[in-house]
Amino acid sequence: MVDSSEVSVEVTVTTTESVLNSGGHKSKWDIPRTERDDPFQFGQRYLEDEAAVWDFNAWDHVEWDEEQEILAQEKLEKQKENPVNDFDKKLYMSNPSRYWDLFYRSNKSNFFKDRKWLQLEFPSIYAKATAKDSGPKTILEVGCGAGNTLFPILAANKNAELKIVGVDFSHRAVELVRESPEFDPAHIAADVWDLADESSSLPAGLEEHSVDFVILIFVFSALAPEQWDAAIRNIDRLLKPGGEVLFRDYGRYDMAQLRFKGGRLLQDSFYVRGDGTRVYFFTEDELRKIFGNLFVVDKMGTDRRLLVNRKRKLKMYRIWLQARFIKRAFMDDASGTSTGKIE
Repeated sequence: MVDSSEVSVEVTVTTTESVLNSGGHKSKWDIPRTERDDPFQFGQRYLEDEAAVWDFNAWDHVEWDEEQEILAQEKLEKQKENPVNDFDKKLYMSNPSRYWDLFYRSNKSNFFKDRKWLQLEFPSIYAKATAKDSGPKTILEVGCGAGNTLFPILAANKNAELKIVGVDFSHRAVELVRESPEFDPAHIAADVWDLADESSSLPAGLEEHSVDFVILIFVFSALAPEQWDAAIRNIDRLLKPGGEVLFRDYGRYDMAQLRFKGGRLLQDSFYVRGDGTRVYFFTEDELRKIFGNLFVVDKMGTDRRLLVNRKRKLKMYRIWLQARFIKRAFMDDASGTSTGKIE
Protein backbone atom coordinates (compact mmCIF):
# COMPACT_ATOMS: atom_id res chain seq x y z
CA MET A 1 0.00 0.00 0.00
CA VAL A 2 1.32 3.46 -0.90
CA ASP A 3 1.74 5.68 2.12
CA SER A 4 0.07 9.08 2.34
CA SER A 5 3.16 11.11 1.48
CA GLU A 6 3.63 9.19 -1.75
CA VAL A 7 0.00 9.18 -2.83
CA SER A 8 0.30 12.88 -3.65
CA VAL A 9 3.39 12.17 -5.73
CA GLU A 10 1.67 9.45 -7.73
CA VAL A 11 -1.41 11.63 -8.23
CA THR A 12 0.88 14.38 -9.51
CA VAL A 13 2.36 11.94 -12.04
CA THR A 14 -1.15 11.23 -13.30
CA THR A 15 -1.90 14.95 -13.40
CA THR A 16 1.27 15.46 -15.41
CA GLU A 17 0.03 12.95 -17.99
CA SER A 18 -3.15 15.01 -18.21
CA VAL A 19 -1.16 18.20 -18.78
CA LEU A 20 0.88 16.54 -21.51
CA ASN A 21 -2.19 15.04 -23.14
CA SER A 22 -4.20 18.24 -23.18
CA GLY A 23 -1.41 20.75 -23.80
CA GLY A 24 -2.55 22.75 -20.75
CA HIS A 25 -4.02 26.26 -20.88
CA LYS A 26 -3.03 28.66 -23.62
CA SER A 27 -1.19 31.88 -23.03
CA LYS A 28 0.77 34.47 -24.98
CA TRP A 29 3.93 32.50 -24.17
CA ASP A 30 2.66 29.28 -25.75
CA ILE A 31 3.86 27.67 -28.94
CA PRO A 32 1.27 24.96 -29.71
CA ARG A 33 2.78 21.58 -28.89
CA THR A 34 1.67 20.19 -32.25
CA GLU A 35 3.73 22.85 -34.03
CA ARG A 36 7.08 22.17 -32.39
CA ASP A 37 9.87 21.39 -34.83
CA ASP A 38 12.06 19.85 -32.11
CA PRO A 39 10.42 17.42 -29.65
CA PHE A 40 13.21 18.17 -27.18
CA GLN A 41 12.16 21.78 -27.11
CA PHE A 42 9.46 20.70 -24.63
CA GLY A 43 6.89 23.34 -23.68
CA GLN A 44 7.40 27.05 -24.26
CA ARG A 45 5.46 28.69 -21.46
CA TYR A 46 8.02 30.71 -19.49
CA LEU A 47 7.36 32.18 -16.06
CA GLU A 48 8.70 35.69 -16.54
CA ASP A 49 6.72 37.29 -13.71
CA GLU A 50 6.50 35.40 -10.40
CA ALA A 51 3.22 37.17 -9.67
CA ALA A 52 1.68 35.29 -12.62
CA VAL A 53 2.57 31.84 -11.28
CA TRP A 54 -1.06 30.99 -10.41
CA ASP A 55 -2.40 32.00 -13.83
CA PHE A 56 -1.73 28.61 -15.42
CA ASN A 57 -1.37 25.01 -14.28
CA ALA A 58 2.13 24.45 -15.69
CA TRP A 59 5.29 26.39 -16.55
CA ASP A 60 8.22 25.15 -18.62
CA HIS A 61 12.03 25.40 -18.36
CA VAL A 62 11.89 26.46 -14.70
CA GLU A 63 15.43 26.79 -13.37
CA TRP A 64 16.17 26.63 -9.66
CA ASP A 65 17.89 29.36 -7.75
CA GLU A 66 20.79 28.74 -5.38
CA GLU A 67 18.53 28.54 -2.34
CA GLN A 68 16.43 25.77 -3.88
CA GLU A 69 19.56 23.82 -4.80
CA ILE A 70 20.80 24.04 -1.21
CA LEU A 71 17.46 22.94 0.22
CA ALA A 72 17.38 19.97 -2.15
CA GLN A 73 20.87 18.89 -1.10
CA GLU A 74 19.89 19.17 2.54
CA LYS A 75 16.89 16.91 1.98
CA LEU A 76 19.03 14.28 0.30
CA GLU A 77 21.57 14.40 3.13
CA LYS A 78 18.72 13.97 5.61
CA GLN A 79 17.54 10.86 3.74
CA LYS A 80 20.99 9.30 4.09
CA GLU A 81 20.70 9.45 7.88
CA ASN A 82 17.94 6.83 7.84
CA PRO A 83 18.31 4.42 4.90
CA VAL A 84 16.39 1.17 4.44
CA ASN A 85 17.61 -1.42 6.93
CA ASP A 86 19.56 -4.41 5.61
CA PHE A 87 16.77 -6.93 6.19
CA ASP A 88 14.15 -4.93 4.27
CA LYS A 89 16.65 -3.99 1.57
CA LYS A 90 17.25 -7.68 0.85
CA LEU A 91 13.49 -8.21 0.45
CA TYR A 92 13.05 -5.32 -1.95
CA MET A 93 16.10 -6.20 -4.03
CA SER A 94 15.53 -9.96 -4.27
CA ASN A 95 12.16 -10.11 -6.04
CA PRO A 96 11.13 -6.71 -7.46
CA SER A 97 8.58 -8.17 -9.90
CA ARG A 98 6.46 -9.29 -6.94
CA TYR A 99 5.80 -5.71 -5.91
CA TRP A 100 4.85 -4.68 -9.44
CA ASP A 101 2.43 -7.62 -9.61
CA LEU A 102 0.82 -6.34 -6.41
CA PHE A 103 0.82 -2.81 -7.83
CA TYR A 104 -1.11 -3.83 -10.96
CA ARG A 105 -3.51 -6.00 -8.98
CA SER A 106 -4.34 -2.96 -6.84
CA ASN A 107 -4.36 -0.26 -9.53
CA LYS A 108 -5.22 -2.24 -12.66
CA SER A 109 -5.41 -0.46 -16.00
CA ASN A 110 -6.97 2.80 -14.84
CA PHE A 111 -4.07 4.14 -12.75
CA PHE A 112 -2.11 5.82 -15.58
CA LYS A 113 -3.71 7.66 -18.47
CA ASP A 114 -2.92 6.75 -22.06
CA ARG A 115 0.18 8.59 -23.25
CA LYS A 116 -1.35 10.58 -26.06
CA TRP A 117 1.67 12.91 -25.93
CA LEU A 118 3.90 10.26 -27.52
CA GLN A 119 3.43 11.70 -30.98
CA LEU A 120 4.77 15.03 -29.75
CA GLU A 121 7.74 13.75 -27.77
CA PHE A 122 8.76 10.82 -30.03
CA PRO A 123 7.57 11.69 -33.55
CA SER A 124 10.01 9.29 -35.22
CA ILE A 125 7.73 6.37 -34.28
CA TYR A 126 4.92 7.88 -36.29
CA ALA A 127 7.07 9.08 -39.17
CA LYS A 128 8.99 5.82 -39.61
CA ALA A 129 6.82 3.02 -38.20
CA THR A 130 3.10 3.79 -38.09
CA ALA A 131 2.81 5.85 -41.28
CA LYS A 132 1.17 4.20 -44.28
CA ASP A 133 3.57 2.17 -46.41
CA SER A 134 6.34 2.28 -43.77
CA GLY A 135 6.93 -1.40 -44.48
CA PRO A 136 7.72 -4.12 -41.92
CA LYS A 137 8.53 -2.40 -38.61
CA THR A 138 8.81 -3.73 -35.07
CA ILE A 139 8.34 -1.64 -31.93
CA LEU A 140 9.27 -3.10 -28.55
CA GLU A 141 8.11 -1.44 -25.36
CA VAL A 142 9.92 -2.64 -22.27
CA GLY A 143 7.90 -2.21 -19.09
CA CYS A 144 4.63 -2.00 -20.99
CA GLY A 145 2.48 -1.93 -17.85
CA ALA A 146 -1.21 -1.94 -18.72
CA GLY A 147 -0.65 -0.84 -22.32
CA ASN A 148 -0.90 2.93 -21.94
CA THR A 149 1.83 3.38 -24.55
CA LEU A 150 1.07 0.45 -26.84
CA PHE A 151 -2.59 1.20 -27.40
CA PRO A 152 -2.20 4.90 -28.37
CA ILE A 153 0.45 3.84 -30.91
CA LEU A 154 -1.88 1.19 -32.29
CA ALA A 155 -4.76 3.67 -32.48
CA ALA A 156 -2.65 5.97 -34.68
CA ASN A 157 -1.25 3.18 -36.83
CA LYS A 158 -1.77 3.19 -40.62
CA ASN A 159 0.93 0.62 -41.39
CA ALA A 160 -0.46 -2.84 -42.18
CA GLU A 161 2.98 -4.38 -41.53
CA LEU A 162 3.55 -2.92 -38.04
CA LYS A 163 4.33 -5.27 -35.16
CA ILE A 164 4.18 -4.01 -31.58
CA VAL A 165 5.55 -6.11 -28.73
CA GLY A 166 5.03 -5.21 -25.09
CA VAL A 167 7.03 -6.89 -22.34
CA ASP A 168 6.98 -6.53 -18.59
CA PHE A 169 8.38 -8.58 -15.75
CA SER A 170 5.02 -8.32 -14.01
CA HIS A 171 2.75 -11.21 -14.97
CA ARG A 172 -0.28 -9.18 -13.97
CA ALA A 173 0.66 -6.26 -16.21
CA VAL A 174 0.90 -8.58 -19.22
CA GLU A 175 -2.48 -10.08 -18.32
CA LEU A 176 -4.01 -6.59 -18.30
CA VAL A 177 -2.67 -5.90 -21.79
CA ARG A 178 -4.01 -9.18 -23.13
CA GLU A 179 -7.40 -8.69 -21.44
CA SER A 180 -7.89 -5.19 -22.82
CA PRO A 181 -10.63 -4.73 -25.45
CA GLU A 182 -8.03 -2.74 -27.42
CA PHE A 183 -5.71 -5.75 -27.70
CA ASP A 184 -5.36 -6.72 -31.35
CA PRO A 185 -3.30 -9.90 -31.84
CA ALA A 186 -2.86 -9.01 -35.50
CA HIS A 187 -0.54 -6.18 -34.47
CA ILE A 188 0.25 -6.58 -30.74
CA ALA A 189 1.95 -9.30 -28.69
CA ALA A 190 2.54 -9.20 -24.93
CA ASP A 191 4.98 -11.35 -23.01
CA VAL A 192 6.59 -11.65 -19.58
CA TRP A 193 10.26 -10.76 -19.87
CA ASP A 194 12.92 -9.32 -17.56
CA LEU A 195 15.06 -6.68 -19.26
CA ALA A 196 17.92 -7.21 -16.81
CA ASP A 197 18.07 -11.02 -17.10
CA GLU A 198 20.70 -12.01 -19.67
CA SER A 199 20.14 -15.71 -19.06
CA SER A 200 16.55 -15.66 -20.32
CA SER A 201 15.50 -16.23 -23.90
CA LEU A 202 14.33 -13.33 -26.03
CA PRO A 203 10.68 -12.27 -25.88
CA ALA A 204 8.41 -14.57 -27.86
CA GLY A 205 8.36 -13.75 -31.56
CA LEU A 206 11.53 -11.63 -31.54
CA GLU A 207 14.93 -12.50 -32.92
CA GLU A 208 18.28 -10.86 -32.32
CA HIS A 209 18.69 -7.51 -34.09
CA SER A 210 15.07 -7.51 -35.30
CA VAL A 211 13.62 -4.46 -33.50
CA ASP A 212 13.40 -0.97 -35.02
CA PHE A 213 12.37 0.95 -31.88
CA VAL A 214 12.79 0.18 -28.17
CA ILE A 215 10.63 2.33 -25.90
CA LEU A 216 11.74 2.87 -22.29
CA ILE A 217 9.30 5.19 -20.51
CA PHE A 218 9.63 5.31 -16.71
CA VAL A 219 11.04 1.78 -16.69
CA PHE A 220 14.84 2.05 -16.42
CA SER A 221 14.40 3.80 -13.08
CA ALA A 222 12.91 0.58 -11.65
CA LEU A 223 16.23 -1.22 -12.14
CA ALA A 224 18.99 -1.32 -9.56
CA PRO A 225 22.26 0.29 -10.76
CA GLU A 226 23.95 -3.12 -10.82
CA GLN A 227 21.36 -4.24 -13.40
CA TRP A 228 22.00 -1.46 -15.91
CA ASP A 229 24.80 -3.15 -17.86
CA ALA A 230 22.79 -6.34 -18.41
CA ALA A 231 19.78 -4.32 -19.49
CA ILE A 232 21.83 -2.35 -22.02
CA ARG A 233 23.28 -5.54 -23.48
CA ASN A 234 19.79 -7.02 -23.88
CA ILE A 235 18.60 -3.89 -25.67
CA ASP A 236 21.65 -4.03 -27.94
CA ARG A 237 20.92 -7.69 -28.58
CA LEU A 238 17.41 -6.93 -29.82
CA LEU A 239 17.82 -3.66 -31.69
CA LYS A 240 18.75 -3.44 -35.37
CA PRO A 241 21.83 -1.41 -36.32
CA GLY A 242 20.56 2.14 -36.69
CA GLY A 243 17.53 1.37 -34.51
CA GLU A 244 16.33 3.85 -31.90
CA VAL A 245 15.92 3.75 -28.12
CA LEU A 246 13.30 6.27 -26.97
CA PHE A 247 13.78 7.11 -23.30
CA ARG A 248 11.93 9.16 -20.69
CA ASP A 249 12.41 8.86 -16.93
CA TYR A 250 12.87 10.65 -13.62
CA GLY A 251 15.57 13.29 -13.20
CA ARG A 252 17.68 14.10 -10.15
CA TYR A 253 15.92 16.44 -7.65
CA ASP A 254 12.47 15.66 -9.03
CA MET A 255 9.75 16.38 -6.50
CA ALA A 256 9.13 12.66 -6.07
CA GLN A 257 12.73 12.19 -4.90
CA LEU A 258 12.77 15.11 -2.49
CA ARG A 259 9.52 14.01 -0.83
CA PHE A 260 10.88 10.67 0.31
CA LYS A 261 11.09 10.41 4.09
CA GLY A 262 13.37 8.25 6.23
CA GLY A 263 13.56 4.52 5.64
CA ARG A 264 13.17 4.76 1.85
CA LEU A 265 16.73 5.15 0.57
CA LEU A 266 18.22 1.89 -0.78
CA GLN A 267 21.42 3.48 -2.12
CA ASP A 268 22.42 6.79 -3.67
CA SER A 269 19.46 8.18 -5.67
CA PHE A 270 17.67 4.79 -5.51
CA TYR A 271 14.56 4.42 -3.36
CA VAL A 272 11.73 2.10 -2.46
CA ARG A 273 8.19 3.46 -2.50
CA GLY A 274 5.58 2.61 0.09
CA ASP A 275 4.19 -0.11 -2.17
CA GLY A 276 7.58 -1.84 -2.52
CA THR A 277 8.35 -0.70 -6.06
CA ARG A 278 11.74 0.91 -6.65
CA VAL A 279 12.78 4.11 -8.40
CA TYR A 280 16.06 5.76 -9.43
CA PHE A 281 16.57 9.44 -10.31
CA PHE A 282 19.07 10.05 -13.13
CA THR A 283 21.35 12.80 -14.33
CA GLU A 284 22.23 13.41 -17.99
CA ASP A 285 25.85 12.46 -17.34
CA GLU A 286 24.78 9.10 -15.91
CA LEU A 287 22.67 8.33 -18.95
CA ARG A 288 25.55 9.17 -21.28
CA LYS A 289 27.77 6.72 -19.39
CA ILE A 290 25.09 4.00 -19.27
CA PHE A 291 24.18 4.11 -22.97
CA GLY A 292 27.25 5.69 -24.54
CA ASN A 293 29.36 2.57 -25.05
CA LEU A 294 26.88 0.80 -27.32
CA PHE A 295 24.68 3.64 -28.53
CA VAL A 296 25.06 7.09 -29.98
CA VAL A 297 23.50 9.74 -27.77
CA ASP A 298 21.56 11.37 -30.59
CA LYS A 299 19.50 13.74 -28.43
CA MET A 300 19.04 14.39 -24.73
CA GLY A 301 17.26 17.01 -22.70
CA THR A 302 16.01 17.82 -19.21
CA ASP A 303 12.34 18.73 -18.96
CA ARG A 304 12.03 21.06 -15.95
CA ARG A 305 8.43 21.85 -15.23
CA LEU A 306 6.59 23.70 -12.50
CA LEU A 307 3.11 22.32 -11.94
CA VAL A 308 0.79 24.36 -9.76
CA ASN A 309 -2.38 23.54 -7.91
CA ARG A 310 -4.10 26.88 -8.20
CA LYS A 311 -6.88 25.98 -5.80
CA ARG A 312 -4.55 24.84 -3.01
CA LYS A 313 -1.71 27.22 -3.94
CA LEU A 314 0.84 24.42 -4.22
CA LYS A 315 3.99 24.44 -6.36
CA MET A 316 5.36 21.12 -7.61
CA TYR A 317 8.74 21.04 -9.35
CA ARG A 318 9.06 18.08 -11.72
CA ILE A 319 12.22 17.03 -13.52
CA TRP A 320 12.30 14.39 -16.25
CA LEU A 321 15.02 13.29 -18.64
CA GLN A 322 14.25 12.51 -22.25
CA ALA A 323 16.64 10.99 -24.76
CA ARG A 324 16.97 9.30 -28.11
CA PHE A 325 19.79 6.80 -28.47
CA ILE A 326 20.72 5.21 -31.80
CA LYS A 327 22.40 1.85 -32.12
CA ARG A 328 25.72 2.05 -33.90
CA ALA A 329 25.46 0.78 -37.44
CA PHE A 330 28.43 -1.60 -37.35
CA MET A 331 28.65 -4.72 -35.21
CA ASP A 332 31.53 -6.84 -34.01
CA ASP A 333 31.06 -10.16 -35.83
CA ALA A 334 32.49 -12.13 -32.93
CA SER A 335 30.48 -10.63 -30.09
CA GLY A 336 27.40 -9.42 -31.93
CA THR A 337 27.58 -6.10 -30.09
CA SER A 338 27.58 -2.68 -31.73
CA THR A 339 30.70 -0.73 -32.47
CA GLY A 340 31.87 2.12 -34.71
CA LYS A 341 29.82 5.11 -35.83
CA ILE A 342 26.34 5.43 -37.17
CA GLU A 343 25.93 6.02 -40.86
